[in-house]
Amino acid sequence: MTPFALQLSGIRKRFGRVVALDGADLRVRRGTVHALLGENGAGKTTLMRMAFGLTTPDEGTIRIDEATMRFRSPADAMAAGVGMVQQHFALVPAMSARANIALGASSGRRMSDDTVRLAAQMGVRLDRDVPVAELSVSDQQRIELLRVLTRGARVLILDEPTAALAPAEVDELFQWVRAFRDRGGSVVLITHKLREALSIADAITVLRRGAVTWDGAREEASIDGLVTAMLGRANALPGDGGKTNPAHGLTAIAATRVAVAIAKGLVLRDSRGVVRVRDASLQVNQGEILGVAGVEGSGSRELLYALAGRLHPESGELQLPDEIRFIPEDRQRDALLLDESVSDNVALRGAAARRGWFHRSTAEAMAERLVARSGIHTADVRAPVSALSGGNQQRLVLARELDGTPPLLVAVNPARGLDVAGAATIQQQIRAAAQAGTSVVYHTPDLDELIETSDRIVVVFEGRVNEVDVDRDVVGRAMLGAS
Repeated sequence: MTPFALQLSGIRKRFGRVVALDGADLRVRRGTVHALLGENGAGKTTLMRMAFGLTTPDEGTIRIDEATMRFRSPADAMAAGVGMVQQHFALVPAMSARANIALGASSGRRMSDDTVRLAAQMGVRLDRDVPVAELSVSDQQRIELLRVLTRGARVLILDEPTAALAPAEVDELFQWVRAFRDRGGSVVLITHKLREALSIADAITVLRRGAVTWDGAREEASIDGLVTAMLGRANALPGDGGKTNPAHGLTAIAATRVAVAIAKGLVLRDSRGVVRVRDASLQVNQGEILGVAGVEGSGSRELLYALAGRLHPESGELQLPDEIRFIPEDRQRDALLLDESVSDNVALRGAAARRGWFHRSTAEAMAERLVARSGIHTADVRAPVSALSGGNQQRLVLARELDGTPPLLVAVNPARGLDVAGAATIQQQIRAAAQAGTSVVYHTPDLDELIETSDRIVVVFEGRVNEVDVDRDVVGRAMLGAS
């Protein structure tokens, strides 16, 4: 029998009155990929933060290669061969890839031959003096992975690693994960994507309310069984992997040919001055959801930011409504002030146009209304946003941006990091907003989610924008230039 690389037994953790983990167990065999599933708030990330020394359990034991460990910090965990790539990367945005990898390395600023060789294998450019903040999410993820591996990680924890990746990037990441496993490494994959877990994991554990509700080999698992273990009930999945969207017509009933946003012959450059979109023309109609598909670097990001009024075109015509709401890809960096209260973050909407006195009581009343309506779990709207879970932070951003039926909403991966039920709720809210008359521009790297949600889809490939049928195969081929 293959020995265990990582074992967590009887782990209990309370945060005040909240029981985060209630006797949770996890056993990861050496040379395997182990998927860890569960709703937001189920305790997945908390459990893995303990394995990485970021949090200390109230009760329970942690073993690495059969040796009992007591981690006081991530440095202790890394010394024991455990590495973690968190959902929100721990990179210094203003520093280059090389400088980030050198941070904390025992060899100081000198890059070892092994690191240089591994960087080349992973496609990480060490010769560019470009701040990592200007790189794509997939590039930043590779840098974070390289940082972990250069510190000798044998057990690798990946927290929602595919949440912001395009399909081709997911395939590339999984090829690397399988190669790491085949070399004897062990991987814990925290994910909400059930089909993804079934495609790559050797074993699966499900947490619900801090306790294990299912544990077994991948061959023993099924979609229905995992959903029941996660939610305590059978539940429809957002996106059935089919070829067309069965919800078509729901938002299209409300859609008219009244244009809310019009682009003609747009030319868009990225932050480094590279032309990413060429001669793009499209129209967003009232009450419809327009999906935007495109792999990283295709120009889809620049198109989305232009439609959100965040990027000015070099040439062409762009007509936008006076009010545009925006859900950016990185909620913590671009949508929220983590140290400020829930009510202050709600008040950010429209802050640039606000004049006169700021009435805190009005902001708190508005926040309480949105919190109650959207099911956001917080004890007090005066509590800092950093105290909310990732899923509740995302719900707060969506509730704030959808409040009041805006004419146009640009949503970039709004279900990022959410569990099955949370993602379905986000889609329902966006459809309801479109039914009420809001025009939505929607982007997600998850093709099933995009097909499920959109009324029309445009694909950006090598800077060209073309409308295609709402069909998974058609969209996928167009994204790769194979149509």
